[in-house]
Amino acid sequence: MSARGRASAGLGLGLGLAAAGAATAVGIAAGRMGREREAALAVLTPEGAYEHVADKELVVVADDGVPLHVEVDEPDPDTADPSHPTVVLSHGYTLSLKSWVLQRKALSRAGYRVVVWDQRSHGRSERAPAASCTIDQLGRDLHSVIAEVAPEGPLVLVGHSMGGMTVMAFAQQFPEVVRERVVAVAFLATSAGGSGMIRLGFGQMVGRIVGRLGPRVLQRLGRNEEWVRGLRRFGRDVEDLIVDHYSFASPVSRACVRYTGDMIFGTPFQVMADFLPSIDVHDKREALAQFRGVETLVLNGMQDLLTPPDHSEDIVRLVPGAEHVVVADAGHIIMLEHPELVTEQLLGLVERGTRAAARGIEVERKPRVRRTVTDLGKRRRVASARRRGRHAS
Repeated sequence: MSARGRASAGLGLGLGLAAAGAATAVGIAAGRMGREREAALAVLTPEGAYEHVADKELVVVADDGVPLHVEVDEPDPDTADPSHPTVVLSHGYTLSLKSWVLQRKALSRAGYRVVVWDQRSHGRSERAPAASCTIDQLGRDLHSVIAEVAPEGPLVLVGHSMGGMTVMAFAQQFPEVVRERVVAVAFLATSAGGSGMIRLGFGQMVGRIVGRLGPRVLQRLGRNEEWVRGLRRFGRDVEDLIVDHYSFASPVSRACVRYTGDMIFGTPFQVMADFLPSIDVHDKREALAQFRGVETLVLNGMQDLLTPPDHSEDIVRLVPGAEHVVVADAGHIIMLEHPELVTEQLLGLVERGTRAAARGIEVERKPRVRRTVTDLGKRRRVASARRRGRHAS
């Protein structure tokens, strides 16, 4: 499997292999997770934080007949503005629209209409034939969703991991929509393909072996899906270790790890395998030219094991005027690890894009900006929680 494939397939592949045997769990268990899985960290995920009821749920039928699950959040009436763009959020490989729960709530409160959807074979969308599980088809699926639930008005497109690839495929196939309607775009923890090496934290040699064997292993797991799933109840702590290692780079609550793990392991292993061939040949560098003149944010975690900063740097290089934000102490599932920071960045992006479109600002002439930011608010909450935990004990 090529470096391009490992760039996105890593999370589902690494976790799928972990479910089969978790050979690396012993080493990981001696690390950060054992020290930081403290009851005090529950303060990072208040009760009910991940609960949300959409204003509207519907099924959008893709151009090949596959039903896609879509949800819409309408803006708060007190902050709604008819000139505001609709924000469309596309999730990553082995995840679901649930990964955006904290951002969708904040965006709708801020006055924006929000559309989220489960990519084919993920979440509540229908299982699609393996031959249709391609990045290009995901781009067409996104077009079907937009045509159905946001057929008019300005758009902001946000994609995480494989969702970012979906946005690139959409732009390549429907450049007129980008040109006429998209005022801003965000690429979170994703890759345009091309050069780079993702080793899944195993090192170069082992990473190559995992890359070559991954599709076959996942297909074999898929044939024994029920048996493998049954092991979860006996090995949930091991699963937590793996999910934490590949998803996060700072302290998170047990609820966050479990919420993430439920999405990942809720994705059938066969589905993971179905998408790998397309991810393997993913290269949408030319498609990025469609975003010239569009306000662009490229955001990733400094410690992301799956799509590290060099993948984002390639995107920034190919989109003049793009802003690159690297978050310290952040891994791949950055919107759940640092939700307030990610939301703040998205709100700023939407405001900049709306302003640039209204004033005719030539975005591509902006100087290239790269900033490293730290989630100080989270650091303070963690420190405070730990102090309270020590005092209580």
